[in-house]
Amino acid sequence: MKTTLELHGAQTGNCFRAAIALEEAGLSYTPRIVDLSIGEHLRGEHLALNPAGKVPVLVEKEEGREPFILTQSNAIILHAAAKTPVRLLPGNERDRATAIERFFFFVTDVIAVSHAAFSLRASSAQEGQKILADRALATLETAERYVAQAEFMAGETFSAADIAAYTITRSMKSDLPWSKLPNLLAWFDRIEGRPAVKRGLEAFDRVPARIDPGKDKREEKAR
Repeated sequence: MKTTLELHGAQTGNCFRAAIALEEAGLSYTPRIVDLSIGEHLRGEHLALNPAGKVPVLVEKEEGREPFILTQSNAIILHAAAKTPVRLLPGNERDRATAIERFFFFVTDVIAVSHAAFSLRASSAQEGQKILADRALATLETAERYVAQAEFMAGETFSAADIAAYTITRSMKSDLPWSKLPNLLAWFDRIEGRPAVKRGLEAFDRVPARIDPGKDKREEKAR
């Protein structure tokens, strides 16, 4: 039974993370651009997919079944990993556990803290914002040890941990003391050069489509 995937998103770190995962997993999908600048994420058609009004949203359609919807980038990564064994998580039990450990290190200890800092930028809590931003940066710097003796974040194979690590490192790139992080820099350059990563970063550049559930009906009437 044919399954189709749509990834609704925009040019944000969370959306890049989801798109890279689908690309690295080798899954066919259709990007759907959500224009945040004009509030498309707060319109009814998008809120029907994600009541929180956030991106990305993965919509999985299969004939004869209700669409399956995921609204968290990290859940999308793990869903892609489940669909394509060993492409995003190692097959060996212990190696897989390490990859999951490193994945959550970046998700909880770096990305979550960075997002919390970002949410305070527009508030009066500037001191708190700086404390959180500095903490996220300092924690990210410790990832140097993960790639000191290995090519990737969880060992010798690319994994979901590298996707989480790359997207947050990319967003903090200008603030990192790269001269002190030679291994992290070499790793970053390797990941950035991967074709699937490049395609994921371009996913919401190259597609003019917008979320428009009434489009098919209008086109049908026009025929």
